[in-house]
Amino acid sequence: QVQLVESGGGLVQPGGSLRLSCAASGFAFNSYWMHWVRQAPGKGLEWVSIISHEGDTTNYSDAVKGRFTVSRDKAKNTLALQMNSLKPEDTAVYYCANWGAGYWGQGTQVTVSS
Repeated sequence: QVQLVESGGGLVQPGGSLRLSCAASGFAFNSYWMHWVRQAPGKGLEWVSIISHEGDTTNYSDAVKGRFTVSRDKAKNTLALQMNSLKPEDTAVYYCANWGAGYWGQGTQVTVSS
């Protein structure tokens, strides 16, 4: 069955870095554009980033542009989000998603706090 499993979240101080990973299985991962989406406490879903199926096109929300970098490994069926210069407002549960097909992971918690 379809699985998207995120990992790499945790507690980090402001200005720090984290690298999130998402392992995909059960669908043709390399055929789909993939997203990172987050949900802060008490708020709705916020789109973060997108990467093309070939990995050669990316885009970011204004909130994270210049600080986050999305990538994918086609051989390993994995998606990554490198997050640098983290801010307290980046605190959220982060999800990887094949939004078009409706596949979502369970999410990984990122907390940015001193």
